[in-house]
Amino acid sequence: MGRFKELRVWQDSMKLAEHIYGITRLGSFAKDFGLRNQIRRAAVSISSNIAEGDERATDKESIYYFNIAKGSTAEVITQLNIAYRIGYIDNNLFADLENKAEKIRASLKNLIAARKKN
Repeated sequence: MGRFKELRVWQDSMKLAEHIYGITRLGSFAKDFGLRNQIRRAAVSISSNIAEGDERATDKESIYYFNIAKGSTAEVITQLNIAYRIGYIDNNLFADLENKAEKIRASLKNLIAARKKN
């Protein structure tokens, strides 16, 4: 606990947030303030809740925040699907970002399982 910067899932979620900010600066995505702001908030929420969870005193508290991060990851996946379906991002970018988000979600599931064992 308390070493969230060393967690691979935190590092991966930071990279995902960077990608999300990058793609939402461009074209139609940049002008869609609602979707742009929502996906940005959800992406930032992932790493923020991982950090907060890792700083908590008990595994039970940590798991609570890791589950919030997992939910935020599902939000990002959903919003990426919307962005793809309405033409803001192409298939290759969508597939790449969705894959990264799915890996984060799987890592969070594993982290939660490991903390439940403690």
